[in-house]
Amino acid sequence: MDIKENISLKAYNTFGIDAKASMFVEYDTEKGLQQLLESGLLHNNPFLVLGGGSNMVFANDYNGVIVHPANKGVITERECNTPCANDFNGYDCSALSEDKVLVEVAAGEVWSDFAWAMTRKGYYGLENLVEIPGSVGAAPVQNVGAYGVEAKDVIAYVAAYEIATGDKKIFTNKECKFGYRDSIFKNELKNKYIVVSVCFMLSKTANAKTNYSALSKVLSEKGIATPTPLHIAECIAEIRGEKLPNPKDVGSAGSFFKNPIVTHSQLEEIQQNYPDVVSYPAGDKYKLAAGWLIEKCGWKGRTLGNAGVYPKQALVLFNNGGCTGAEVVALANAIEADVESRFGVRLEKEAIIIN
Repeated sequence: MDIKENISLKAYNTFGIDAKASMFVEYDTEKGLQQLLESGLLHNNPFLVLGGGSNMVFANDYNGVIVHPANKGVITERECNTPCANDFNGYDCSALSEDKVLVEVAAGEVWSDFAWAMTRKGYYGLENLVEIPGSVGAAPVQNVGAYGVEAKDVIAYVAAYEIATGDKKIFTNKECKFGYRDSIFKNELKNKYIVVSVCFMLSKTANAKTNYSALSKVLSEKGIATPTPLHIAECIAEIRGEKLPNPKDVGSAGSFFKNPIVTHSQLEEIQQNYPDVVSYPAGDKYKLAAGWLIEKCGWKGRTLGNAGVYPKQALVLFNNGGCTGAEVVALANAIEADVESRFGVRLEKEAIIIN
């Protein structure tokens, strides 16, 4: 276990913020994680598990231990027409149909690389989630989602180590308590477990999710009536490329705000002044398009200091060159205040602010 001190985190967050960490430790095997937990380092210091850093904004330097999972690769892949054994941690797939495939992958694996690899194999389940930056281990914590699909839709279980005891535990999909960009790991188990691997349940037969309007439109324009996983993934990549910045070129944290959920009466009140408000049913409530709200407030394409609102997608804040975390937070707070003043709706940050 190699502990480094006073390390710049610029290369470890997609916003490209040059914050520093007082301590930095990386592991590339499950045994390495076990050794870290046995060392007691995390018992006596503040710590933060940092994967791809795709949804984090460092408002200041981090006075604690940055834990960076670098364990990669598919651990096990098994079709459900064969008996499951201990290599799947005892997961019971006896009730699953034979078209299912269980794939367990290390937490440090790059999410988009894994999603593309499974898609190219012809497996259904991850094709709508390609090109999302970040690591596999962060997917269940954040319950990442895009274009009508969320990680919870394809996760069988999550394997994690309890920090206090060093014991390994398997969390079934239900035990993860998934919600909209939410999970048990962001709430009651926050800072109590470190994810070491995630097992996904994918399908070998057609199970495409193409209801998202932008996706169905592109598929129709291309004349694809019966899309394969690769067809869908390629369309998703095209859509994302037109609206979202490439983190390799422009620093950002992707979608910065959650889409707010309102009651029917709240929606009706907004519609009185803004009949074109973009909304979607969400159970007995309605989800508003945060990007639309922000654009209506005139923030699209604007900058505040060295942080800005992306000209092609108002939901994305970006690094306009050497911006600090404090500038990003100031911009986000100003946007929240304007949206609340105009619409009576308080935006909630999807990006995590690290103070």
